[in-house]
Amino acid sequence: MKLYETLENQLKNEPNFVTDDGELKKWVVIHKAQNCDAELIELLLDNQELKEKFFVDVKGTLVFNQNLFVQFMEQKNYLNDSYTRYKNKVGLTIDGKYLKQRNEVALVWPFKDCILEGGQSREEDKREEIFFNEILAQDEITQLLEPKVLTNAKRIDKDGEKTLDQFKRNENGTITDNLIIKGNNLLALHTLKEEFAGKIKLIYIDPPYNTGKDGFNYNDSFNHSTWLTFMRNRLEIAKQLLKDDGVIFVECDDNEQAYLKVLVDEIFKRENFISSIVWQRSYSPINLKRHFSDNHDTIHCYTKKLEQLHNFTIPRDEKATERYKNPDNDPRGVWKSSDLSVGPAIEKNIYPIKTPNGNEVYPSKGRSWVFSRERLEELIRDNRIFFPEKGNSVPSFKRFLTDVKDGVVPMSLWTYQEVGHTQDAKREIKDLFGGEAAFDSPKPEKLMQRFIEIATNKRDIVLDYHLGSGTTAAVAHKMNRQYIGVEQMNYIETVAVERLKKVIAREQGGISKSVNWQGGGNFVYLELKKYNQLFIEQIEAAKDTETLLQIWEQMKAKSFLNYNVDLKKQEEHIEDFKALSLKEQKQHLCEILDKNQIYVNLSSLNDKDFACSDEEKRVTKDFYQLKK
Repeated sequence: MKLYETLENQLKNEPNFVTDDGELKKWVVIHKAQNCDAELIELLLDNQELKEKFFVDVKGTLVFNQNLFVQFMEQKNYLNDSYTRYKNKVGLTIDGKYLKQRNEVALVWPFKDCILEGGQSREEDKREEIFFNEILAQDEITQLLEPKVLTNAKRIDKDGEKTLDQFKRNENGTITDNLIIKGNNLLALHTLKEEFAGKIKLIYIDPPYNTGKDGFNYNDSFNHSTWLTFMRNRLEIAKQLLKDDGVIFVECDDNEQAYLKVLVDEIFKRENFISSIVWQRSYSPINLKRHFSDNHDTIHCYTKKLEQLHNFTIPRDEKATERYKNPDNDPRGVWKSSDLSVGPAIEKNIYPIKTPNGNEVYPSKGRSWVFSRERLEELIRDNRIFFPEKGNSVPSFKRFLTDVKDGVVPMSLWTYQEVGHTQDAKREIKDLFGGEAAFDSPKPEKLMQRFIEIATNKRDIVLDYHLGSGTTAAVAHKMNRQYIGVEQMNYIETVAVERLKKVIAREQGGISKSVNWQGGGNFVYLELKKYNQLFIEQIEAAKDTETLLQIWEQMKAKSFLNYNVDLKKQEEHIEDFKALSLKEQKQHLCEILDKNQIYVNLSSLNDKDFACSDEEKRVTKDFYQLKK
């Protein structure tokens, strides 16, 4: 048996080194080796052949030959299959190493923004699409994060869609339009930075949870570190968009929430952590679960500068105010009784209170009065202490409703009775569109209302860059907040945009009745102008090699290719390309496209190669306030 086969078989004895498909996680192994991981070393020592190959005896002590092991893995890792050999032939290496071998990896680029399937219908859920993830090295990222050209802009109001004449702005020159943007959310955030850095009051996101089976088929089954990198890329730019007293809510389930909190601690700093809210997202147990029925999400809440953050309050509900009465006709209005005693006892606050009929009453054993004797006498003179009719029992403190009119501090446990659950949310979408809700875990409007009540005032800006079904934008619209929503998938047009049209037309679902929603308003729809992304979408949709070869001909003529690709060698080895599986062919064509040109960069607005229309130039210049 070859040494590599021996090694692979031995490593596969450790489940953490094996994918769900039974493949060896070769880069996990290399990472473990670079860190002299005890678990890996023990596994190698258990096999005599591997022990002799990768360990050196130094005066009776076995020393792990780390460099030899890593070099062996790198050599075998990338030269043991036809696709890797083909990549090597056409030049997809840098300095003789593949991108995944390089330590300076800075950005995880998931094709289709980590979303595997975006269809709305149940029929589409059954389709098996192939999409790919790619890792870019730092020196490959040149224009990727530049602001982008905008296209397909239109204003939508009660009269329908119309061409966008210009953006509305306030006295400071900031855009005041509600914006719905179609495009990769990482690149959209960098585009928004040009106009909205330091101006967003609230960011809410419900990202893919890295469970492998999220609703709407998010492609969130990539490995843990990749998912955290995906989150980091976006949270870092999101922080730049927040106001100093702005707030971000990041929702997650138990699969990643603990790791996510550590990441957000690092980005926003631990001293700016506010709370981890537990939301009861379902109201009944799932009996198919073996141990615990997971019926909650965790929502981590952070601010940018805690010392500048205002106090959080939520309105009191009607039931809470029903207890306020006015039995003594106090001109200050209704009040409720509050206990005058508290425990444990404070010695100086244990004294007799004389009632109107002359009795003396004391706090019960182990307790004392809330107030000192001097303070109590002041409150009696101010008619803030209420004695019962007979005047011979313990009095109470009068707490007026006007004292608490600003609401109450929210608790960190939110029940479905307070803010709704996922079934409520599904019904809301079903009522809007009919049929079954295409989203497995939409958010109820009452939940979003709570976030907005807590963190914003009217006309503050709310951002959701995982827009999904559009709940954040719909609730913000009804609550008179400015909003920005970002989504890459096509359902942004068929779900989120259509939902907002219904909101403008005065739909009465969700929170509409509670906020007396009467309809009206408008929003602006925009798209990031695609370039190489168009080829990626064609590649993903291709059903056979013949179609891919036709796309390749178009790519040679019109696309921007990775500068490492040797076009001549690609043509020379086209038969090798044909011998690859369809999945490998797609992956290869995606990889050789220059990711810096996925969308059209602002710097290319007047470049004839990108053929930007006069309308695209006008809207783009207006957005960035460019004179020329």
